[in-house]
Amino acid sequence: MKDQTKISFDNTEYAFAAKSDKELKQANFLFGMMGKAWLVNVGLKITPLAIQWGIPFTKTIIRKTIFRQFVGGETLEQTAKVADKLEAYKVQVILDYGVEGKEGEANFEHARDEFRRVIDYAATQPNIPFMSIKVTGFARFSLLEKLDTAMHKLPGTLMKRYLHAVESLSDAEKEEWHKVRLRTQQLCEVADKKNIGILIDAEETWIQDPVDALTILMMDVFNKKKAVIYNTIQLYRHDRLQFLKDSHTAATERNFIFGIKLVRGAYMEKERNRAAEMNYPSPIQPDKESCDRDFNASVEFCIEHLDKIAVIVASHNEYSNLYTTQLLDKKGLPHNHPHVHFSQLYGMSDNITFNLAKSGCSVSKYLPFGPIKDVIPYLMRRAQENSSVSGQTGRELMLIKKELHRRAGS
Repeated sequence: MKDQTKISFDNTEYAFAAKSDKELKQANFLFGMMGKAWLVNVGLKITPLAIQWGIPFTKTIIRKTIFRQFVGGETLEQTAKVADKLEAYKVQVILDYGVEGKEGEANFEHARDEFRRVIDYAATQPNIPFMSIKVTGFARFSLLEKLDTAMHKLPGTLMKRYLHAVESLSDAEKEEWHKVRLRTQQLCEVADKKNIGILIDAEETWIQDPVDALTILMMDVFNKKKAVIYNTIQLYRHDRLQFLKDSHTAATERNFIFGIKLVRGAYMEKERNRAAEMNYPSPIQPDKESCDRDFNASVEFCIEHLDKIAVIVASHNEYSNLYTTQLLDKKGLPHNHPHVHFSQLYGMSDNITFNLAKSGCSVSKYLPFGPIKDVIPYLMRRAQENSSVSGQTGRELMLIKKELHRRAGS
């Protein structure tokens, strides 16, 4: 087999091949602004209010800056143009209807229908193998929280605790939860029929247990012959490596393929603050080194068990991506193994995505779409992420400037 370990994430010609000079200069400006923490903090406070109050030109400014960098479009039709452009460089797409959950049965039904529409569309496109959903899109947050609390008070395995917790609900709550399960099952059935993978996003720790249990239930039905349903593990939690191993044990016992997306995580500050306020041990790793260690150990565990695990390495960490390819090489497996996929957020780490694609890896961009007013929470997280992780912003800027310089000299 051809050795493909010599992947360079410093190759900016490949990294930004899909961007015009104008687009590259716009990205350079945007990341430069996001590198100014004070400016991002001001923006985080006034932007949602400006949208809410309908201040003129707010949407236009957002659309031409941060929205264009991190979001595919406001509609599926607009997003299709981005997906087509990525396909030309052998980069696939994970579609994400990026609207935060709105509560109430009517909203839950609407969200389910929108997710189904995304699956239907993805099935018509050759480079969209996955779409993502959030259980909070069609389940009441406080109901998830009640189930999680009950599960934490019980001994035993995840599924035993889940079943006992459901029995502790009132009749009305049981009926409500039944509807949540039914919506999830309906989406999984459509995805299975149309050969589209469903990635179930991670949530906050205080509602995650019922989400994990629901995901396992769906895998036990739909992942018998192929990976249709994927859970998400946030490795900034110190208990997730063990959860991965326990899930593999369950998959082996029940004879299904455990689909898993590995991420470092998205709610770290919120988690730490809540733990401090409510005086319970923080679920977060003590330091970045511990998080990196568990992430890479999780990658290694998955590669060692590809007979029962299908893994998506969703990381902006260069070493973790390179390490995955090295593990595949060590086992004599191809970089495009059907149970191994790579992914990065749209608008970030193009040097990783496009260089992985160039080397023959199965890799995608996580591509959200939706009306500007609805994806504002997602955009605010991206802005905050890029201001707080100074190394990420600095790396993006350095690579962009390097490519601009290369183009100017060519």
